[in-house]
Amino acid sequence: MDPLPVAAFTLILGRRSFAGSAIGGIAETQEMLDFCAEHNIRADIEIIGVNDVNDAYERLLKGDVKYRFVIDMASLK
Repeated sequence: MDPLPVAAFTLILGRRSFAGSAIGGIAETQEMLDFCAEHNIRADIEIIGVNDVNDAYERLLKGDVKYRFVIDMASLK
């Protein structure tokens, strides 16, 4: 792959940033999700209500988190 010419000085003066990601696009993401579904690969999560966000943050600071927190959006009601 050839280098992409970038006007760095223009970016700096305009307070802009230029970033990329190696995780792939929508097609690659869908392929990964399909693979996980086919092989029963799942994430370990802890579902919390929106009212528990502050407690979850305190647990995060204490290192008392085993799984990724997922906020149950139905708890917004």
